[in-house]
Amino acid sequence: MCSLRLAKTRRDLRINKLVPRLSTGLQDIVTWDEYSLFINGKRVMIFSGEVHPFRNPVQSLHLDIFQKIKALGFNAVSFYTFWGLHEYKRGDISFDGFLDLQPFFDAAKKAGIYLIARPGPYVNAEASGGGFPGWGTHTVGLWRTQNATYVEAMTGYIKAVGTKIAENQITKGGPIILVQAENEYSGFQAPYTEDFEYEKILLEQFRAVGITVPITTNDAWPGGHFTSVDIYGYDSYPNGFDCANPYVWASDSVPEYFWGSHLDINPQAPNAVWEFQGGAFDPWGGAGYASCATLLSPDFERVFYKNQLALSTTILNLYMIFGGTNWGGIGHPGVYTSYDYGSAIAEDRTLREKYYEIKLQANFLAVTPAYLTSRPQNIYATQGSFTGNIALKTTQLLDVVGKKTAFYIVRQTNASSTALQSYTLTVATSIGTLTIPTIGGSLTLNGRDSKIHVVDYTAGSMNVLYSSAEILTWATIDGKDILLVYGNAGELHETAFMFSDMPPAAEVLSGSASLKQKTLRNNSLVLQFTTTGQIVVQVGSILVYILDRANAYQFWVLYPPTSGNFASYSTEDPIIVKGGYLVRSVDIDDDTLAIKGDLNDTTTFEIIAPAASSKFVTFNGEALKLSKTPQGTLTAERSAHLPTVELPKLSSLIWKTADSLPEIKADYSDVEWTVANHTVTINPTPPTTPVVLFAGDYGYHTGNILWRGHFTATGDETAFSAQIQGGSAFGFSIWLDSTFIGSWEGNAVCSEYTSISQFPSLLDEGSTHVLTILQDHMGLEENWWAAGEDFKNPRGILNYTFFGRSVPTVTVWKVTGNLGGESYADKTRGGLNEGGLYGERQGWHLPGFDDAKWAVGKPTAGISNAGVSFYRTTFNLNIPEGVDYPLALVVGNSTTHPHVRSQLYVNGYNFGKYVNNIGPQKSFPVPQGVLNYNGQNTLAVSLWAAGSGGGKLESLTLEFTAKVETCGPPVVNAPLTSWSPRSGIY
Repeated sequence: MCSLRLAKTRRDLRINKLVPRLSTGLQDIVTWDEYSLFINGKRVMIFSGEVHPFRNPVQSLHLDIFQKIKALGFNAVSFYTFWGLHEYKRGDISFDGFLDLQPFFDAAKKAGIYLIARPGPYVNAEASGGGFPGWGTHTVGLWRTQNATYVEAMTGYIKAVGTKIAENQITKGGPIILVQAENEYSGFQAPYTEDFEYEKILLEQFRAVGITVPITTNDAWPGGHFTSVDIYGYDSYPNGFDCANPYVWASDSVPEYFWGSHLDINPQAPNAVWEFQGGAFDPWGGAGYASCATLLSPDFERVFYKNQLALSTTILNLYMIFGGTNWGGIGHPGVYTSYDYGSAIAEDRTLREKYYEIKLQANFLAVTPAYLTSRPQNIYATQGSFTGNIALKTTQLLDVVGKKTAFYIVRQTNASSTALQSYTLTVATSIGTLTIPTIGGSLTLNGRDSKIHVVDYTAGSMNVLYSSAEILTWATIDGKDILLVYGNAGELHETAFMFSDMPPAAEVLSGSASLKQKTLRNNSLVLQFTTTGQIVVQVGSILVYILDRANAYQFWVLYPPTSGNFASYSTEDPIIVKGGYLVRSVDIDDDTLAIKGDLNDTTTFEIIAPAASSKFVTFNGEALKLSKTPQGTLTAERSAHLPTVELPKLSSLIWKTADSLPEIKADYSDVEWTVANHTVTINPTPPTTPVVLFAGDYGYHTGNILWRGHFTATGDETAFSAQIQGGSAFGFSIWLDSTFIGSWEGNAVCSEYTSISQFPSLLDEGSTHVLTILQDHMGLEENWWAAGEDFKNPRGILNYTFFGRSVPTVTVWKVTGNLGGESYADKTRGGLNEGGLYGERQGWHLPGFDDAKWAVGKPTAGISNAGVSFYRTTFNLNIPEGVDYPLALVVGNSTTHPHVRSQLYVNGYNFGKYVNNIGPQKSFPVPQGVLNYNGQNTLAVSLWAAGSGGGKLESLTLEFTAKVETCGPPVVNAPLTSWSPRSGIY
């Protein structure tokens, strides 16, 4: 996610030579040329969004996300797989339960979404280890190279995941059209450089398992790395990740050099951006994802996405479109539990305003084939072009194959400017050079805005001479051409049409409009208007919908399914619907049109559909009472069905509690713990202790880690110092026997810390003692630098020492993490779900554990001393079908007991890691399917008080984050496997 300014080169950009389509030579379904991808011989704009299946353990919710993406106007989804989850223990590769990729593939196909598979083996993704398995930390060799030990390590995974992908390629009837090798293989740890042999091995392994569709790669910037793939591409995050300053844009942040780089690197293939910024990650102590959504707002989408379109980008993937959750230990130390990412679809699956903004662009591209063979004509000469206003930059994009249509993408020269600019646009058209507006007045461009003006644009039988108002979509329905155009509220615009003979007069059918008309040469008619509300104008057999942005947001374009294996991928016979929070799908049964979607309020639908198939219309199975609009379309009002649901008041429930740190008691035995007795390690961090005290060397890679050091006192020791590493925002606490002697409470930036803890008094000479250290493991570092070993940065004790005239020697160190380590106990929820707290090892967080003998106590009462307690309660939910009421656990921030760390387990799934003194997250969405919406739920809370005065949660509530009527797919609970006696428990 770096940026590099390549040397700017000038060349003839008027490329119009159409070269033969290229293919892998292994299949002929997915092919490409220098302009675009083809699927089954048809040019396709790939507008895609990133979704990670491992960040959503509820398999039945994938279809909900895919339907929302399809309704957006997108046709593809890109996804990573997480090697470290699938092969948590080396050689034991799992695709069971939430790790099963087939439900994700099937849901995509059902929704009509193509898939771009990105199996790594390295993925970055703000995931623990960048997707590498924890056992890699104790595996010798440099990873992401041709090193034999690394190649051996990855081969089993590549074969296993590659086979799953190969079985679901479009050539086999599945949805997968592209496969990415590696990820941002762009930076190399000195003195190493790009490893071409590694690239060759990886490509050979993918082909060997049967992958025949094109293989791609994503350079972190247009740097020309890994160009041996079929379709090279790059990433771009031009607005950065400073969510704390969401209104700050750099003046030169809009990249223009990408087009020249594309021509330098791979002119024979489409200009592909495999990751373009769709949001931003937020670190521990950050501003929160609401600020990230503001940083990457609808303004950002208008300016930056349209600029990328100005560079003839015909494969565009937004990272992320839906982020999901870093549940358990999925995240690396740079992120917290939420992976909302400020995306168009929020973590709780609700839709942000930016969703509706992208919908406008996606729907325009879906009906604009001329864009797919376009080329920019004036890169580096955009300032003042076509407008004469040096405060504006305009890129001219010409269809060099059809040699008719032109696009003019206008934006502010200073990307950070908020000033309003006025301009006219002087362009060549098929009837000669025109200055727009031709009737008079000026066009305007707000700060942080961009527009796509079209010239000589074909839409059905319409010849649009030009339009300064942006085109949302068009369709031909019952022999009538329908054109939807839009602008910001109150803007002056013109749209002009060419006719074969004398143009008809325009008539306003509905809406309040001051419409001006003018006839130009060659039977052309200009309409001038302001975009306010909705105005419908008839021009002969053309219906023109003139919309302001708020009204444009309300339109949906959907396609009835056809028949056959790819029925949901149809792009024929569109139905246009206005209204509703979300319209998921349309279907036709004889004379009945069935619309399915979501409502959060009363809405008035307008339905533009063939008359013969819309005599009757239903919404979510309920007949609509139809009437006709002045323009002859159908309209109906529908109120949302939002039944009242009472949620349990968590503070009123009966909670049970038990001590989860018996390890500090005098009679505790650690005989079953792992002895930390390694004297050598392959870890690149050399140990400075007599034995290696790196948790990963002993198979513990997530969650809380406990250490116990046994020693015999000299009688002179006065203090103990420990240098401990756990990743950003980690913390640790230390006890001498049962006496608390100190904590590092953590902050947002420190990944390691050295503390000095004073002993309360001198110890008796010859007496035996135990130091117990509880530390947090915040995930493994990413390994972005190839041939680097950042992900091996140890979690554990880097150094320790006693203070005093005569100091003791620790005779034995013991360590524990999650029960079983790499042979983890909970096969349902995976290796990263639980850590090493006593309660976790016992399974106290699981449904069905018998807590009848526990004391009564609440996490909001907490404990009065440093330590760890576990809390459990149960509650019932009864949320009816037909609604989507997402829920979140909300924790109140405590200022009186600030040094608290807590984990929130819902039916055994760790869906919240709360650090009171660091934040920022206080609201933890928990999806339906992890929460049982129609039955009993178990909520367990671990509470680690790092201060001598103890700690508590200030408050804990269960709250709705939205209320929506839905006809979304039914939700089947994720496996809520109950407690059963655990083998090897200690």
